[in-house]
Amino acid sequence: MARVVMVTGVSRYLGGRMARVLTEDPEVDRVVGVDVVPPRQDIGGAEFVRADIRNPIISKVINAAEVDTVVHMGVIATPLQAGGRMSMKEINVIGTMQLLAACQKAPSVTKLVVKSSTSIYGAGPRDPAMFTEDMEPKHTPRYGWAKDSVEVEGYVRGFARRRPDVLVTTLRFANFLGPKVDTPMSAYFELPVIPVLLGHDARLQFIHEDDGLAALLQATTRDVPGIFNISGDGIILLSQAVRRCGRPTIALPRPMAPIVGTFVRQLGLADFSPEQVRFLEYGRGVDTTRMRSVFKFEPQHTTSETFDAFVAAHRLNRVLTPERVEAVEKQLLSLLTGRSTANA
Repeated sequence: MARVVMVTGVSRYLGGRMARVLTEDPEVDRVVGVDVVPPRQDIGGAEFVRADIRNPIISKVINAAEVDTVVHMGVIATPLQAGGRMSMKEINVIGTMQLLAACQKAPSVTKLVVKSSTSIYGAGPRDPAMFTEDMEPKHTPRYGWAKDSVEVEGYVRGFARRRPDVLVTTLRFANFLGPKVDTPMSAYFELPVIPVLLGHDARLQFIHEDDGLAALLQATTRDVPGIFNISGDGIILLSQAVRRCGRPTIALPRPMAPIVGTFVRQLGLADFSPEQVRFLEYGRGVDTTRMRSVFKFEPQHTTSETFDAFVAAHRLNRVLTPERVEAVEKQLLSLLTGRSTANA
């Protein structure tokens, strides 16, 4: 049976790679990649269509190509990627609404695969040791990408009720890391001096970029509906991760974290939303039993191996010059001292 797959978000690294991987799969006949700007990387034999999923024109793209499978990877993780928080929310939430409305009206669509995030579980002191897919968050996300992911999944559930004939698979990924993928966590660990929260040591889980794409491919080419946590085995503590990076740290009292976050964002070094700061305070663990028993997927890299691959690819454990470390430390300390004095 012919299979026509549409992938959203192909101008970004993971979306572009996904489109290319699909073109290499013999079970897929045609791949249509959609985004507002052309991809900067090779997307193989995929056809690129310049279209904005926030615009109802996406319905014409689906109908013209007779798309039967939609892989939604158009959710953006940081405002820096989108050009601001308002634009990010429009792309993530309004874009998903328009895409699902188009899918609902398209009789050719029989499958929807959604790239979601374990950030929907939030992060806080009352969290369980491991979240299972049927657990509700103890601390509902109120900011940024995590909040958008909650809303996106809500719209996906509504779509599934309206189109029960469409097979829907939602993959909740732990933080992506790897040799090339660019994420808020990769930017954080690449800082010359890593800010940590005093008295906290967050639990972290990661999924290797290759494993994440393999999971998305499996969801696309096999029929396994449902919601699944996707992560590499094991947990790494933030303190262990920082040591593996070979980076110096600066311990911040909790009230100072938003100040430093704003400073780092203004420099364009990394994105520190309030939700990201909260995650670095408490961390998160997710259970992957259903990933193995129902989805039948086995990542090739553990959380620890994924992090080590990221460190090696980015050469993070190389020695930094004392001058560079001192300069960043002075900037941070000056910022904190100045703000503290002003608030005294």
